Amino acid sequence: MGIDIGLTGWGDHPSLYAGQSKSSEKLEEYASHFPVVEVDTAFYAVQPPSHYEKWMRQTPDSFSFVIKAFSGLTGHDRETRSIQEAKELMKRYEESIQPVVEGERLKALLFQFPPWFDVRKQHIQKLRLIREWLHDYPLALEFRNRTWFEGPYREQTLDFMKEGQWIHTICDEPQAGEGSVPRVLVPTHPEKTLVRFHGRNVHGWNKNGNKDWRKVRFLYRYNEEELQEWADRIDELKAKTPDITLLFNNNSGGDAAANAKQMQSILGINYSDLNPRQMDLFNL
Repeated sequence: MGIDIGLTGWGDHPSLYAGQSKSSEKLEEYASHFPVVEVDTAFYAVQPPSHYEKWMRQTPDSFSFVIKAFSGLTGHDRETRSIQEAKELMKRYEESIQPVVEGERLKALLFQFPPWFDVRKQHIQKLRLIREWLHDYPLALEFRNRTWFEGPYREQTLDFMKEGQWIHTICDEPQAGEGSVPRVLVPTHPEKTLVRFHGRNVHGWNKNGNKDWRKVRFLYRYNEEELQEWADRIDELKAKTPDITLLFNNNSGGDAAANAKQMQSILGINYSDLNPRQMDLFNL
C-alpha cells in the first residue's frame, strides 16, 4: 500500500542505464530506480510464462507488475471473434501471466480500450464478460473515448466500475476530441487506483494526416507546476484509495523517467527495497 511510481515499459529509457546495458539486463537496472513497471509488450503479443519468470527473477520480491491486456482482447486488432473464440484467447492470456499471479507480484491487469470503444450496450456487455472471465483478478480499466464520461453517462460509468470493482485508470492526456478522456478524479476500486501520464501534446495526439504520429503522440515533458498540481490531486486521492500507482507514458522524447523521478521528489518518496544500483554517479 502507498504510492508506487513507474514507467510504461523498461526498454526505452537510456537515462536510467549505466553504459551500454544489454536489453536482457535493463529490467534489473530499471528495478533499482522504480518499484513497479507496466508490461507493455503483453499488448502486442501473449507472452510465454517463461518471460514472466525471468522478469520476476530480475526484480526484488517487493516489485510489482501492471500487465497490459493483449490487443486482441481489447479490439485494437479489429478482428471479429465469437464469444467462444474470445474466451479461449482470454484463457491463453490468463495462463501466460500465472507466474506473476502465483508469485503475488501482480499490481493489475490493464485493459485499455481503443478510441472507437464508445459507450454502447455491446461494449458494456464486453466489459461484463471480461469481468466475469477474470473475476479473481485486479482489473484496471482505461477508456480512450470521452462518451463514457459525458452527460449522464459519467455517473453511470463510475457506478458500473464500482459495481464490478474495476480499478479506475485516471488519465492525464490532451483534450483532443472524442478520442481522449477528461481527468476524472474518482476511485472506483476499494483499494487501488491507477494514474497514467500520457503528456499533453494536443497536436500530436490524433493522426491529423501525420504518418509519424505514433512517434510524436507522447512527446511531452511535464513542468514543475504541472507535476505539483498532480501532487495536490494525489493528496486528495489518498483520502479515498490506499494504493495508488503512477505510470509515466510520455516517452516519445525520453521524458518519462525524468518526470517520474521529479514526481518522486515532489512527493518526498524514497523507496528502500529496490535492486542495488549498479552505478550511481551519472544516474538520475
